[in-house]
Amino acid sequence: MITISDPAQEHFVKLLANQEPGTQIRVFVINPGTPTAECGVSYCPLDSVEDSDIKLNFNGFDVFIDKTSQPYLQEAEIDFVTDNLASQLTLKAPNAKMKKVSDDAPLVERVDYHIQAEVNPQLAGHGGKVTLLEITEDGYAILQFGGGCNGCSMVDVTLKEGIEKTLLEIFPELKGVKDITEHQTGEHSYFQ
Repeated sequence: MITISDPAQEHFVKLLANQEPGTQIRVFVINPGTPTAECGVSYCPLDSVEDSDIKLNFNGFDVFIDKTSQPYLQEAEIDFVTDNLASQLTLKAPNAKMKKVSDDAPLVERVDYHIQAEVNPQLAGHGGKVTLLEITEDGYAILQFGGGCNGCSMVDVTLKEGIEKTLLEIFPELKGVKDITEHQTGEHSYFQ
């Protein structure tokens, strides 16, 4: 479920040595399964452990996860990175905003998951997003752009060279993608 690198485990052990005896680590997701999902790590005193918590054993400490956060922390990774200037604990949880779907889920769910988990985080850097509206009977993913992508002069490149190319590689059963957005260039558009 969660992978914690050796340097991160060593860091947690050092941190916990300065806490009340029995204190462990809690990993959680606030607003799981939503675009505003946020992941966190905190101390977990023994009196805050719930019966429904999932307990993961690591070398020298335990990690507790509340039942609600658990499906959103699949494939999460915690690392402790040190460079010349500073050290930083990192938590990557690719499924925090949306539960991972199984390989045998319907095509529309698998495509939507990929868009939410992989495409939209990249578009967010430009204030944009894309929504999967449907997959037609003849195999086309119908998309609608929003935010900075609406009216952007590069939207056709993003659609054909980015999104379509990637989706066709991952989902060979698709024939292509179509954009039904009524693009209106304005202050919101990333490239005008």
